Amino acid sequence: MKDGTRLSRRTVLKASLAGLAMTPGWARFAHAQHKTTTVNLQLGWLANNNQLGEACAKNLGYYEEEGINLVIQPGGPNIDGVAVVASGRHEIGQVSSSPSLMLAASQKIPVKCIAVGAQEHPYAYFSLPKNPVRTPQDLVGKKVGIQATARVLLNALLKKHNISEKDLQIVVIGSDMSPLLTGQVDVVSGWLTNTTALKPLGPDRIDLRLWDAGVRLYALPYYSTQSLIEKKPDMLAGFLRATAKGWAYARANTDKAVDFLVKEYPNLVRNDELEASQSFLKFAFNGATKANGWGTFDKGVWQEQIGLYDELKQFTAGAPKLDDVVTTAILEKSADGRPKIG
Repeated sequence: MKDGTRLSRRTVLKASLAGLAMTPGWARFAHAQHKTTTVNLQLGWLANNNQLGEACAKNLGYYEEEGINLVIQPGGPNIDGVAVVASGRHEIGQVSSSPSLMLAASQKIPVKCIAVGAQEHPYAYFSLPKNPVRTPQDLVGKKVGIQATARVLLNALLKKHNISEKDLQIVVIGSDMSPLLTGQVDVVSGWLTNTTALKPLGPDRIDLRLWDAGVRLYALPYYSTQSLIEKKPDMLAGFLRATAKGWAYARANTDKAVDFLVKEYPNLVRNDELEASQSFLKFAFNGATKANGWGTFDKGVWQEQIGLYDELKQFTAGAPKLDDVVTTAILEKSADGRPKIG
């Protein structure tokens, strides 16, 4: 071989060193990929801004750092998410409201809450200034429009304030708020975070929050099976750490967070999700999260809920024990990694 075409020893050495310099990053990536475990999050609905923190955590690599490949499984009217998780098909679930897990526990379904997404439930009753409902007592004599699945929430409110159901007229409606605008009802119910649906009611609408009226429910609780809580607490703690970091990022960078959300779910309308996300974040963080980190909950609030629902005779198989409904074990295990933000 001529000298002009022969690779010098120095050239080969330089190339080798350059390759070695690149290898550690590649090797770490390959190693992380190899050790990543797929974890399925079963929702009770189609994904929306309720998954804002998860979208951030996925796009920023927080789950990967915990060795998790998170797959968000959509729910819907024909999917019983609690049953899916209880069967072991998926590892973690999320329901819209805490009573679902209380009722599951009363039926001996082995799932427990491990964290909550909203510290105070955004559910409320909406009225207009011409016929305002500012307190539970103002419901007396009114036509109240609710969704069929929300009947028990209204019953809880009436029970809490010693109001008889016969003192008002209940009208079953859908998610549309138009019956209030057309005068078919005096009050409608829904989530304060559903800003698109609420917009037609105008800026002067009057809100009566269920939480403020003394019915303290949690929204968007996360749950898993007793078996996984015992056998894979590290995985569940890793999920909570990553998700908490995602929600903390969303709170500090809401515009960018919504970009991540729409990237994950292109069917969503960015401006609608941005407005709804700004509303929801007010419920995801408060004094409790500042003290104990995102996802925390108060067992006393859960016990209060169990007592109220027992009074309403919602537990056909008997009221569940608190420790069959919730566990703080995963919150405690992930405490150092969940940002404390109020």
